[in-house]
Amino acid sequence: MNRLGIESPRGLVAFAALTGCLVTMAVAALTGAGGVFAAAGLAGCGCELLLHRTAPGLMARLGRLHMGATSRFEFRCVLLLLLLGRLHVTGPIGLAAAMTLVLCLLAGQALHAALTTLIRRRRALAVAARNIDLRRLDISDRPPRRLTEWPGQRILVYELSALLGLTASLTTGDARWVVAALTLAAGSCLITVVALVPYLVRATRRLPGPAEVLAEVDAWLIRHRPRTVLYFSGPRDRAHQVARWLGPVAALPTPSLVIVRERELLEALEPTPLPVLCVPSAAHLSQLDLGGVRVALYPANTGRNIHLLRIPTMQHVFLAPGDGDESAAVDPYSKVYDQVWVAGEAGRRRHVQAAVGVEDADIVKIGRPQLDGLRTAGTGHTPAPLPTVLYAPTGDAASGEPIVRALLESERPLRLLYRPHPPTGHRSPEARAAHRRIVALIHGANERRAADALAGEPDDTEAPRTEAARRRAELTKRIAALDARLRRADADEAMLTRDRAAPDPALLTEAEGLRREWHQAHWAASPPWLHQVVEGDAPCLHSCFDQADLLIGDLSEVVGDFLATLKPYALITPAGLGEEEFRRQNVMARAAYLLGPGASGVHSLLRPLFDPCLDELRTARHEVKEFLLGPATPPSIQRFTDAVDALAEKGEAVVRLRDLHTAPPPGDGRWSVTR
Repeated sequence: MNRLGIESPRGLVAFAALTGCLVTMAVAALTGAGGVFAAAGLAGCGCELLLHRTAPGLMARLGRLHMGATSRFEFRCVLLLLLLGRLHVTGPIGLAAAMTLVLCLLAGQALHAALTTLIRRRRALAVAARNIDLRRLDISDRPPRRLTEWPGQRILVYELSALLGLTASLTTGDARWVVAALTLAAGSCLITVVALVPYLVRATRRLPGPAEVLAEVDAWLIRHRPRTVLYFSGPRDRAHQVARWLGPVAALPTPSLVIVRERELLEALEPTPLPVLCVPSAAHLSQLDLGGVRVALYPANTGRNIHLLRIPTMQHVFLAPGDGDESAAVDPYSKVYDQVWVAGEAGRRRHVQAAVGVEDADIVKIGRPQLDGLRTAGTGHTPAPLPTVLYAPTGDAASGEPIVRALLESERPLRLLYRPHPPTGHRSPEARAAHRRIVALIHGANERRAADALAGEPDDTEAPRTEAARRRAELTKRIAALDARLRRADADEAMLTRDRAAPDPALLTEAEGLRREWHQAHWAASPPWLHQVVEGDAPCLHSCFDQADLLIGDLSEVVGDFLATLKPYALITPAGLGEEEFRRQNVMARAAYLLGPGASGVHSLLRPLFDPCLDELRTARHEVKEFLLGPATPPSIQRFTDAVDALAEKGEAVVRLRDLHTAPPPGDGRWSVTR
């Protein structure tokens, strides 16, 4: 179903029913079965509405295949005219009127689509912004959403009107009903088109052009003089690469700026106090006054980095991936940067040994600032009644089934948190089936535990859990309302550029506090003896880290992040690779308990979970953590800040030297030439 974009069985049934309705309407139109045609049309409207709600991915895919809502509507209009011609209900004059009205309706729908596209393109500013004061630009409001969006639902209203008129005509034998219904549909479409014209005029006359927008952005840059810029270009699904650095950059004591190159990234980024610019055009980027920026940070190697790399007054830094493992690849493109920042000694060695032209002196170890807030082993955590194992695979879900089964059948009870990688099952039917079997195993184990709890002693924690669940539901609504205020789904890119002149610290602080409270309420509302399947964005991965006493995963950034907690973790040994060779090839494996094929080794893995004295790898974890992520002190955020400050000073020295060489000669500035 996922390949079609259908997310639920109900959506699949609706899609099959819609297809059947279209076929039935075609047969009814050819045979003159008016009642069958009207019934199939009304049922098809219901299926369309259901699919818009349950399978928006399918609707978008059909549109890309030129079988979208407009094409289906045009097809049904042709069938309606064919039916009217065969029934002879309307007569020649009525049929001509119906044909004229249908043509007007189709022309109006095409004109509406053209106007909507023109308005959207005219309202696309040369530079979009967040948290930057561009209110002096005269940017008008966008058209109301009811005029420009929901084209499929709007078409359904027209079609429903026509079908109801047809039904009335078939019942009474009076053709005026269907003609009146078509007149109402065509008139409604015409009113919608006319209502869009003023917005097109405003978009043409009042919206600022590229020169005006760039001048206003330059004025802001001159006033605020950001010293550091975080630059990113990439698709929406890679937005996490820049999002992970928003917090560390926002914590810098000097002004900073975020520049992204794709418009879709503005929507993907979480609300941030940092000013954000979206500059799609390289020509426009080259015209911005970025002369005050001294440090440019690049979280990813992409071809469009060259558009900023060519500015000589900046010091350019590649933020290398934080996995720190020797098996990670080193991109030869990294040598174009002034410096490469890595987490720890492992990252430094990896770049030196790769011999791609990155000098050892240009590699700076900054740790992982994003992990500074993680709770480490034995600090500030009240132990749960049962030890907690977090199973967070990022690879093949099929290999996880025996692991989960072994954990659930452990002789000594434990709590399991199963958090699959978000894309699990989206591409592989086998992985999706394995994931469902794992979820079924966990639900079955929970049912048995719940029955045992009911049969045992009275639970005096039920009232606090109920209150926590009530609080979690309340916080969920408040967070959704606050997100709506921060993201403003009713505004387009131009309005957000105009209205988001400055971040609202109170709203951002409130959002952060609400999410923190939500996580506390979530764990407090869950019986500590029940296993959990954690899917989606909440609770977040790092919150699961705080709950876990042990992690089981594979070689990935998940395990690399968990290493910062200094808690025990286990890795799954790949098939065909011995344990010694696996540890030799991968640094993280040297401090990991290893699981062989078929979950062999799970029971020995659990021994240190119940008796910390049996944790033989505690010292090894400290060593590997320092090797991969750097020392615990000073904190990574301090090392990151110091690295930015040091490089900014270097950039200032470079600029002063350049100004010295380009300064005019003393005197009146005129050269004298002697022979």
